[in-house]
Amino acid sequence: MQFSVIIPVYNRPEEIDALLESLVIQELMPFEVIIVEDGSSVRCELIVRAYSDRLNLKYFFIENRGQGFARNFGMEKAAGDFFVMFDSDCIIPTGYFKALKLAIESRSLDAFGGPDAASSEFSMLQKAMNYSMTSFLTTGGIRGKLKDPAKYQARGYNMGLTKNAFMASGGFIDPNKGEDIELSIRLKKLGYKLELVEEAFVYHNRKSTLTSFFKQSFSFGRNRINISRYHPDAVKMVHLLPLFFLVFWIVTIVFNVLLPLFWLASINNIILILWLVAILISATVANQSLFVGFLAVITSFGQLSAYGLGLLCEWFVKKTKG
Repeated sequence: MQFSVIIPVYNRPEEIDALLESLVIQELMPFEVIIVEDGSSVRCELIVRAYSDRLNLKYFFIENRGQGFARNFGMEKAAGDFFVMFDSDCIIPTGYFKALKLAIESRSLDAFGGPDAASSEFSMLQKAMNYSMTSFLTTGGIRGKLKDPAKYQARGYNMGLTKNAFMASGGFIDPNKGEDIELSIRLKKLGYKLELVEEAFVYHNRKSTLTSFFKQSFSFGRNRINISRYHPDAVKMVHLLPLFFLVFWIVTIVFNVLLPLFWLASINNIILILWLVAILISATVANQSLFVGFLAVITSFGQLSAYGLGLLCEWFVKKTKG
């Protein structure tokens, strides 16, 4: 098995530096690395060249097409028989490819998705955002911990597929807006075996501000509805939970303002407080930091609300456009 690593990048040369540095020290080598500069105004070519004596590197600059089509371009140029994709803001643990190769061969996988985690070196806010994205209390664990790994829908920051699966599927058919999940669903419908490989995790250096994190969560909600344009069955009950959460706390506020003595107001208050306390305790224990716990309350509340709002807005757009 020969791995080809595909990395699209857009105006993030400093991230490419950290990512390539983590690839240099992998326990399992060699593999080729293909950098696709997707129309960047601030290019990373000089940084890539600095690693040319330590990695088998190919660098391409293309006009901006969006990350999905940039990945397609990279896979078309790849020489390996198994393609692995990372986002530029990932850092790869040293045992990643060793664990991935073992899983692919022992489980006869045609494609996979891996989870993400927060490095101990990340900031407290980054750790809180990671908790919000991966905790059972927020996302139900659908981003990295599933009893049935075959139910996983791979994300573009850490996913891969065989060359044959790419050729048969044509790769990504949308440049953005949930293109990775759409491909995951399509691969399974084509009969390819795609599963979660929990051991093949990456450190995901997420957006550094609350505002950008909430904007991203809003986009994720919109993306889920966009995927349903290709796959009407893509929106499950679990994906609607953030919308229910958004409606729940808005209704709770209305009850407290207009009907403070109504019995349902008290029940809603208790449920909301218990959930927030559970987030605080869980995130504090997981990260061994009370401050991260407090931040996780903010990021979790905002993430679910923004995702739910994104679902609602994109559903409205879809209905109005027919």
